Amino acid sequence: MTKTIIENGLVIDGHGGAPRKGEVVVVDGNKIDYVGPKSDYNVKGDEVVVDAEGGAVLPGFIDTHVHMMMEYSPLSERLTTPFSYRYFQVQEYMKETLNAGVTTVRDALGTDLGVKKAVQNGLVDGPRMQLSINALTITGGHGDGTQLNGDVLDIQPSDFRGMPDGRCDGVAEVRKKAREMLRAGAEVLKVHATGGVLSPTDHPTFTQFSPEELEAIVQEGQYRNGVKVMAHAQGSEGIKNAVHAGIHSIEHGIFVDEEAADLMVENGTYLVPTLLAPVSVLETADEKGMPQSAVDKTKEVIESHRKSVKLAYDKGVKIAMGTDAGVMKHGTNLRELALMNEAGVDAMDTIVMTTKNAAECLGWGDQVGTLEAGKLADVVITKGNPVEELDQLQDHDYIRYVMKDGQVEKDAR
Repeated sequence: MTKTIIENGLVIDGHGGAPRKGEVVVVDGNKIDYVGPKSDYNVKGDEVVVDAEGGAVLPGFIDTHVHMMMEYSPLSERLTTPFSYRYFQVQEYMKETLNAGVTTVRDALGTDLGVKKAVQNGLVDGPRMQLSINALTITGGHGDGTQLNGDVLDIQPSDFRGMPDGRCDGVAEVRKKAREMLRAGAEVLKVHATGGVLSPTDHPTFTQFSPEELEAIVQEGQYRNGVKVMAHAQGSEGIKNAVHAGIHSIEHGIFVDEEAADLMVENGTYLVPTLLAPVSVLETADEKGMPQSAVDKTKEVIESHRKSVKLAYDKGVKIAMGTDAGVMKHGTNLRELALMNEAGVDAMDTIVMTTKNAAECLGWGDQVGTLEAGKLADVVITKGNPVEELDQLQDHDYIRYVMKDGQVEKDAR
């Protein structure tokens, strides 16, 4: 089998060390075969040579919080779009994600097993996916699309095969609902532990699910060979409840306080900040027809969100990059790195958060996330050194080359 040698680039391997010159990345099939000095590699002469043209060579980027099957749109558009049309839209969303250099995602609700299977079987191009199927939510909480007039207007309908309704109350119901998600193909369980910005009848600080209910969800995951739980948790009380229950990652974490941060460090809990989500709500409110309540809540929390990320970072909380893509346009994922940097996170650390940390958050650290021999061949080449110009990563033209699982998904050199 012909090997591929990626040379003439600045190797940023995902571990957080300084970028390295004079090294090559060698791919054999769908695996990385060698990373190191070119002088130490025995060139056969029949390898395919990929010239990085002086740009950076990195692991494929990972977004640990997306909604692959949706992209927020005005209500009138949602009401007049046939249901099956979304399965054609998702193909474009996945292409945009790959074009951005994101080769792996964790879907935080809305994508069913058929989409993942279509990617795995080569029917469509898309990132590697870890699915949650749908989120568990309390009646009247974040994720319950029942409006004040009684109509149900969910952003992502949950009344079709492969997508169980996530509403449940009480320990017995949450156990059953967790089992339904697992039956439908969930590889991670998602729970709404607090209210949120986009939900119509609650607030980000509202606490959802009792500690007993959260513990029951975690236990159901443990029964299935240790399936982890991710929690939408924005208010400080809900964050602490989730950490105490043994939940693996806190999504958003808008009101992380010192006690919550200390608990997360003690328990090894990940934070997935999604700073891009509230920024995008404000930027696209008029275009997308965002509810005024969502705009008002976003303005209220956006500064606290930045401060919480800095607090968690300074305390040593493990942070994995996530964006909430689907609330905003797919393919804009890497803008998150510059936002984290603006909040006080070191530039190289943001790269680690979207490679090594993100892979470990998914439990896939042995497969992806760093450039190492034996790992899957997910490789990205950028135009320049992203550590020095994080803001350029949001430009698809800056992402020159994308390989996923040994297959070239993009070559714009």
